[in-house]
Amino acid sequence: MLPTTLIHPVLRSLGAITLLSLAACGASEPPVADAPAPAANANIETAKQWVTAMSTGQAEGLAAVESLMADDGQMHRRRYVGFGFTWDPSDEDSRMIVGTVTADTPAAAVLQPGDQFLSVRGVEVNEANMDKLDFRGKPGEVVEAVILRDGESMDIAVARGVIDTPISKTQSLEWMSTGDPDNWAPDKWELHEAIGNDNVVYVWTQRMDTDETSGLPVDTHTVTRFEFNDAGQVMSVANLSEDRFALEQAGWTISR
Repeated sequence: MLPTTLIHPVLRSLGAITLLSLAACGASEPPVADAPAPAANANIETAKQWVTAMSTGQAEGLAAVESLMADDGQMHRRRYVGFGFTWDPSDEDSRMIVGTVTADTPAAAVLQPGDQFLSVRGVEVNEANMDKLDFRGKPGEVVEAVILRDGESMDIAVARGVIDTPISKTQSLEWMSTGDPDNWAPDKWELHEAIGNDNVVYVWTQRMDTDETSGLPVDTHTVTRFEFNDAGQVMSVANLSEDRFALEQAGWTISR
């Protein structure tokens, strides 16, 4: 056993050697650089710009599609069972006039833009019942109607089908143009989250509005998916929303 008087000098020597060794090791290594911040995804900002415009007004939404969507881009509207056409609900004379007809749908073989519906299954079309006519329902079921084309009435029959056809940029602009600008924007909306990975971006929004017919508040959430090309233009856009929940909040019932 070492004498007490020799232990401390030995320990001090070993400690000094250790400190010198550590200092030498540290001196030979370059300082660790801070990791670079991840590059910002410009597509996320474009997607946020799109949903903001769509929630602001019709003119803003049309401008967003015109400037942000690629010429060969597509819009995937919500799927449903029906004919496959749109009309302008704000027609000054309370007429149901076909605005757009979606390709590869039951309506495409029968209807043309400009056709006016006079009656559907014997029910005369008027402003009060336009959203209650039998255009939607069981697939394959034939619906008879009378239309006015070039000043002449015509009897038609259309079998309902599943409408799941994307529309082009030009068709998107035409379809959006048939909307009512006065009832386009919600009472309030919020953008909760926008996340993306390369060319795919998801945006979660919430819409708070008032049903025009019932006067009841309607609160729905929507997730919109964007796909971009290498130039940062929208190639594909689609969304999932609480359609049925919106109807139930407005007092509608869905039965079979």
